[in-house]
This record gives sequence, C-alpha cells and structure tokens, in this order.
Amino acid sequence: MVDTDVIKALYKASEVGCKVDLIIRGICCLKPNVKGISENIRVSSVIGKYLEHARIYYFKHDKVKCYIASADLMPRNLVRRVELMTPILEDTLTQKIEQILMLQLADNALRWELQSDGNYTKVPLLGKTINNHCVLEEYVSKIHDKTKKETPDYVSRLANRILKES
Repeated sequence: MVDTDVIKALYKASEVGCKVDLIIRGICCLKPNVKGISENIRVSSVIGKYLEHARIYYFKHDKVKCYIASADLMPRNLVRRVELMTPILEDTLTQKIEQILMLQLADNALRWELQSDGNYTKVPLLGKTINNHCVLEEYVSKIHDKTKKETPDYVSRLANRILKES
C-alpha cells in the first residue's frame, strides 16, 4: 500500500468515521491509529506458511459489497499497467469471502498489527488460538477427502451407464 492517492482517500474516510481494516502482506506507507487522521484504520499482516496476497475489497455498506482485483495498491499497478477489478455479485460467494476476511482478522496466531510508528506488533494470544491457515487447511482437506471418496464411485457408475447405453 504505497499509492498516495489511495492513502489520502483512506485517511479522509477515517476522518469521517469509516472503520477500515486492511490486510496487507508487504510494504504499507499508511500510518494507522493517528488521532484525527487515521484512528479508524487498522492494518494487519498475516505471516505464515502461505503467502497472503489476495486482492479483496469489501465494503460493508455498499450495494456491491465485494470486489476482487489483480493489482495491489501500488502506483506501478494503478498508473502504468492494465489491471482488472470485478464485483462479486453472487451473495453466497460474497458471504464466503467475508467469512475468510473475518477469519483472517480474528487470527491471533499469525497476525501482526502495524503501529503508527511503523513497527509491527504481534497480536496477543487471548482466549482460544485462531490460526487461519490451519482452519482453512482443515476445511479444504475435508472437501478434498469428501470429493475423493465420491469421485471414484461416481466415475465408475457413469462409465457403466454410458457403456450400457451403447
């Protein structure tokens, strides 16, 4: 997050009371938690075994709540390249994406928060440990295992039906 126009727009949003949560993996020139400027902005970074690099934009009070994009907010991407951003119009997909974002923001095992002085501090481990990588891995593994169990039988039944029809 280095684009000055975007940073200024986020500061203006914060000044009028908008709550802004950013999940940023790399460099961030925005200074969060500065009284009167960015006190409504929280910047998190999730550092774990997976490279977090989603470009998801979620607007709680917009008609279209969720967008995905190809570019991160750097001038080279916003000025000198052709990049794409598209809305997610299906409610169930928007809800899934929101759940993933909320899980990442609730992470207390891998998440760090940017302070106004430019340093990151580890989010304190309060209560139950939430590691979003482990939660998502478990979820994907369950889907994979279920698919693996159903797929061979499905393929076999389909092949038998096709052969009988011939």
